[in-house]
Amino acid sequence: MTQLAPRAAASGAKRRFPEPGTRTINAVNWPGTKALLLKEIRRFMKVQTQTVWAPALTTLLYLVIFSVALGRAGREVMGVPFTDFIAPGLIVMGMMQNSFANASFSLLVGKIQGTIVDYLMPPISTGELLFALVGASIFRAIMVGLAVWLAILLYPGVSVMPQHLWAVAAFGLLASAMLGFIGLLTSIWAEKFDHAAAISNFVVAPLALLSGTFYSVEALSPLFRAISHANPFFYAISGFRYGFIGVADSPVMTGLAVLFGINVVLGIACHRILAAGWRIKA
Repeated sequence: MTQLAPRAAASGAKRRFPEPGTRTINAVNWPGTKALLLKEIRRFMKVQTQTVWAPALTTLLYLVIFSVALGRAGREVMGVPFTDFIAPGLIVMGMMQNSFANASFSLLVGKIQGTIVDYLMPPISTGELLFALVGASIFRAIMVGLAVWLAILLYPGVSVMPQHLWAVAAFGLLASAMLGFIGLLTSIWAEKFDHAAAISNFVVAPLALLSGTFYSVEALSPLFRAISHANPFFYAISGFRYGFIGVADSPVMTGLAVLFGINVVLGIACHRILAAGWRIKA
């Protein structure tokens, strides 16, 4: 023991710690980002009956109601049966709404419960924080989309097998990311749950329902067709539907460009607002 003591003292003297405030993680903090991402995923997976399977049941009820009310007598839209037409839109609509719900809850609950420090103190950058929060929302959207797809598969007389898998993946991810960014902005702005619910009820839900989910935009008058083309949700639903039935209300590449551009703008806005600490660090 007496021989080890000088050696321990010598090794302790040689050990150098970085000065306070010196950045020791020069690249991406993958362990920290992964930890926050898993934390957000586990948060909603603990109540998956409410966050994943309940939306699947609600969407299936939409399909049952509209197919019974409007899908009889062999009605077709854009050359396909009515149920096949609305099924893809219902899937991506559920994905978008749940991506928004997840992102709009993340920071808001921290501000209300006083645990926002859990997001601010860890040694992760603004970009890493943004990636983890939106990434968890996208993961929840994918889980909901798969659950809705499986539920619709059980409904007789509906064909929901993808024809263009790349379109399903691209439009599904872009739509989920777009609502994840919007939800995060809502979470930053909101001061109570009523604020987030107002955005969900008066902005997200109307845009989703009036985006051509249950009808073809081409059947509308020129005025309302132009209004629909100004709705970004329309491009998400039209492109996602193209992945299943092979036809769309708008050029597929145009929809991809519009959604990609919107995601870039929203991503930059989220990053700058998070970095500034508006309504978070005050």
